[in-house]
Amino acid sequence: MNMQQLMMQAQKMKRELEKAKAALAEQEFEVSKGGAVKVVVLGNRTVKSIEIQDDAFNADDKDMIQDMIAMAINEAIEKIDEAEEEINERITGQPGGMGF
Repeated sequence: MNMQQLMMQAQKMKRELEKAKAALAEQEFEVSKGGAVKVVVLGNRTVKSIEIQDDAFNADDKDMIQDMIAMAINEAIEKIDEAEEEINERITGQPGGMGF
């Protein structure tokens, strides 16, 4: 394979990565914890929503609810990272991509 073909292949991979990552940015990742908390985080790592069940509002449970929210957000971000890694491996054949 000559240098021109390699460059064309790299540019194609870059376009595919950009397209896939743009789609990922709009994808929703939903995580529920304890049936009391549900968070939705977009693929661009923006928190879209946090829902807390009415019966979870008890002063004694405040610390637990706060912990569940943090755990749910962190788990959603982990799911996004995994999805991004799958995109990189699928398109480039390498974990972590090719630095695009």
